[in-house]
Amino acid sequence: MKIVAGNSNRPLADAISQYLKLPPARSQVKRFADMEVFVEIQENVRGQDVFVIQSTSFPANDNLMELLILIDALKRSSARRITAVLPYYGYARQDRKPGPRTPISAKLVANLIERAGADRVLTVDLHAGQIQGFFDIPTDNLFAAPVMVRDIEDQYGTENLVVVSPDVGGVVRARALAKRIDVPIAICDKRRERPGESEVMNVIGDVEGKRCILIDDIVDSGGTIVNAADALLEKGATEVVCYVTHGVLSGGAVSRIQNSRLKALVITDSILPTAAVQAARNIRVLSIAPLLGEAILRTSREESVSSLFY
Repeated sequence: MKIVAGNSNRPLADAISQYLKLPPARSQVKRFADMEVFVEIQENVRGQDVFVIQSTSFPANDNLMELLILIDALKRSSARRITAVLPYYGYARQDRKPGPRTPISAKLVANLIERAGADRVLTVDLHAGQIQGFFDIPTDNLFAAPVMVRDIEDQYGTENLVVVSPDVGGVVRARALAKRIDVPIAICDKRRERPGESEVMNVIGDVEGKRCILIDDIVDSGGTIVNAADALLEKGATEVVCYVTHGVLSGGAVSRIQNSRLKALVITDSILPTAAVQAARNIRVLSIAPLLGEAILRTSREESVSSLFY
């Protein structure tokens, strides 16, 4: 087995390698003066089971191209099997046609990864589960829920707790987490007036006098969870903590979170945290390196991955 790390999230790749007690394969990923990506695998991978670790986070197009070229280099180096490990699958929010003459970019990215030569895909908390069906190769969608559950139990316990979905689309995710810790759920009814903006209109469920755990897969602008927190507190919640797998946090999101009424935003390191995120007083980062490392190990050994979650 070989681990090959792209440049999108080196600390996570190093942490996975430490978990596996396997140093990353020597490789060189650099750019020419015009920003073309150049890749060279500097050790033998012929006949090896290779895992390429690369999130397609900001800058999404550069990191995606780097992933494709890494896969192509390994394919041409006669690797036995290539697994693309994407802790964060970029373009996942473009999983359907929202209107006429619009693309389904999540499917296009799936096609690109397949055509580059990947034999398997390993990712975490896809924005929409049906994206697994966009691939014609085996695709494992891991869940960060076990990592979050341990942190919730350690930090807050389960007494007087309610899990909240910030919108109707996240109810399945909220119900799954609530079932793990045996607490009730509530739902924020959100109406989005225009892209990038949201307004919480109503709270469905009893949150008065309770600590609320908001759960979502992606936080980008932060508007949805900030509005949801305000609505919950106005309905009598004592405090609101938000757990999100992928901390995109673009634009002024970090400042918005810091100035909000959220007690804490807890994200994973699927995306490399920026300096602003690391310095924020109410943003905390959980590592999913052990989760990914164990999934990689089981995949290499042809063992069950789903038993990590069920």
